[in-house]
Amino acid sequence: MNMLTRLDPSVRADATAPLPPPGGRETVFAFQSPQGLMHGLGAAAPLASGPVATLEARLTAAFHAAGADAVVAGALPFDREAADCLWQVAQVARRPAGTARPVPRPAICRNWQIHHQPDAAGYARSVRRALDIMAGEASAPDGLRKVVLSRSLLATADRDIDLAALFARLAVDPASTAFLVPLPPRDGVSRVMAGATPELLLAKNGARISSHPLAGSARRRPGDLAADAAAGAGLLRSRKDRREHAIVVEFILDTLAPWCRRLFRPQGLALTSTASMWHLGTGIEGELKDPDVSAAVLAAALHPTPAVCGVPREKAARHIAALEEYGRDFYAGTVGWCDGRGDGAWYVTIRCAEIAGRQARLFAGAGIVPGSDPLAEAEETGAKFAALLNALDIPLDHEVRR
Repeated sequence: MNMLTRLDPSVRADATAPLPPPGGRETVFAFQSPQGLMHGLGAAAPLASGPVATLEARLTAAFHAAGADAVVAGALPFDREAADCLWQVAQVARRPAGTARPVPRPAICRNWQIHHQPDAAGYARSVRRALDIMAGEASAPDGLRKVVLSRSLLATADRDIDLAALFARLAVDPASTAFLVPLPPRDGVSRVMAGATPELLLAKNGARISSHPLAGSARRRPGDLAADAAAGAGLLRSRKDRREHAIVVEFILDTLAPWCRRLFRPQGLALTSTASMWHLGTGIEGELKDPDVSAAVLAAALHPTPAVCGVPREKAARHIAALEEYGRDFYAGTVGWCDGRGDGAWYVTIRCAEIAGRQARLFAGAGIVPGSDPLAEAEETGAKFAALLNALDIPLDHEVRR
């Protein structure tokens, strides 16, 4: 790919002006967050791809050519050494929070075929192996303290997946950020990453930054109010989940501290939820020493956090490569945007699926620490598939959940 070429950026912010549907032919990327809609439209120019280590230099060169009003958006992969996929668009449309969300459409596809990689039993075996590794390294100073293991479902439909319909369904949950971002084609087939992530990695506005890490999860029981409340309360009391969460928060605070004048947790640990899951979350806010630092650079410094990788990070990543049956590619990476002033927002790429024509590869993971129950972790990953299964109109039968 060539370095970013100059496009004349325009911003359309009129909440009453008609917009093509996110996911339609004019869409380059789309983010529907609690703060509103950001929709990249029209012609797009690719940023020269590369690993995290070269991101700051590539962005500096790109915005020098394109100007402060330009917007770059896209995805960073899980592997920090792998190439990212970023774009500048000709037009950015914005809608503030409170304006109408996309209207969900009828069923997207029928006759789905599902392939597990691995199934719940195979995933539980991987968890047991991870626990054995942690036990064997318990006395080592750099021993594995946490690793996040995922599993995947490959769903094949009877026709191409309607991206506009999928985005509208993902955007229904106001507690999550729905997104569509393009990925590099594979075998000549176009790909996008679609999802509804509940986790803000890093947002920046001027000198102010924020992050909202999530770690520690429990399946919600929406059909039973008492059981649902009990599930949330049980998560909040869980020593194992609180320990897992503290590892993530400590990592983020330690990573951001050198960049900040002030860094604090206004409310401390709190219970948060999406339509399908309870989470432990901690809001983090800070003030940068240098307000010109890009949101993308800060997000890249954090990525991947222990919420999707583990501790120590490099060791956990090596074990993930050995224990999982597939390459993560852009799953458990980060998706988002930034402008030439450095402002922007980046989200952890979870509750997501890679879409390519008739196929959707779904992902779900769980944090494994000493004391984790392999069967409970398998059940948790099954519950985390629910957001994408619902959006794709795939039946939530016992086989898929398990």
